[in-house]
Amino acid sequence: MDLKQLEYFVRVAELGSFTRAGVALNVAQPALSRQVRLLEVELRQSLLTRNGRGAAPTEAGKLLLEHGRGILHQVERAREELGRVRGALAGRVAIGLPPSVAKLLAVPLIREFRLRMPDASLSISEGLSVGMHESLATGRLDIALLYNASPVPDVELTPLLEEQLFLVQAQSAKSRAVTKPRPVPLREVAKVPLVIPSRPNAIRMLVEAEMANLGCRPQVALEIDGVAAILDLVEDGAGAAVLSRNAVTTSARPQAFAIRPISAPTLRSKLSTAMSSQRPATLTQKAAFQLIQQLTRKLLAPGEGRLK
Repeated sequence: MDLKQLEYFVRVAELGSFTRAGVALNVAQPALSRQVRLLEVELRQSLLTRNGRGAAPTEAGKLLLEHGRGILHQVERAREELGRVRGALAGRVAIGLPPSVAKLLAVPLIREFRLRMPDASLSISEGLSVGMHESLATGRLDIALLYNASPVPDVELTPLLEEQLFLVQAQSAKSRAVTKPRPVPLREVAKVPLVIPSRPNAIRMLVEAEMANLGCRPQVALEIDGVAAILDLVEDGAGAAVLSRNAVTTSARPQAFAIRPISAPTLRSKLSTAMSSQRPATLTQKAAFQLIQQLTRKLLAPGEGRLK
């Protein structure tokens, strides 16, 4: 059995599409389809049911998928063990970070990763929690930092810290003169036009849920998926935003904004480290996981983050 063919099959089965698998593997779709077909011929089994919506594993395919994940994991472990003989961890780790966290964490993480694991390779991508959750399940990501993630069977969550959320408004002469901003009750936030991400963004869902508990709902002025764009619109006067302090302080013009604590209740966004429960972590992934936890607590916790 060819390992490359096995890897191709596993990725197609996980992503449910030859097209998506081809993009993830950087392999032309005809070549990908040909290699999977050769595997089917060798095993004398139909492994995938092809249809207009994509591809789904047959019963034989489901069995091979279960074994294939384990085989590919063992191969990766073998490479790592050989790397350890040379005195270093090896292999590739794909990490997903929320945009606001990536601004603080990406550079220190890359620097420390290279220092501690020079024989390993690191891939970092930014994304929203919902999309990264899916990427963990399909194997495109090994580790992700997720906001307000709900427990699900295919992902292992490790609570990391909490970030307080603030009402973010354009700086004015009046707000600039206030040395200690007065907290604003969440019920009052409901009366303010908000520039907020679309569902199912973690902050959007949290704001709506907490306001619903008070019998009110947010006044949505604009739905924008992207912290930088949200802050640009807030500065331009389109409305206010609900964001963490880090999202503002790492922006291009933090001095352009006034932030006020939200009270009754205080809003806190929970950040967790996530890994797939379907794929046993390699030694390099475990080392990267520990490094992420250390750096996140060091860089995000001071000032307002609260350790879990």
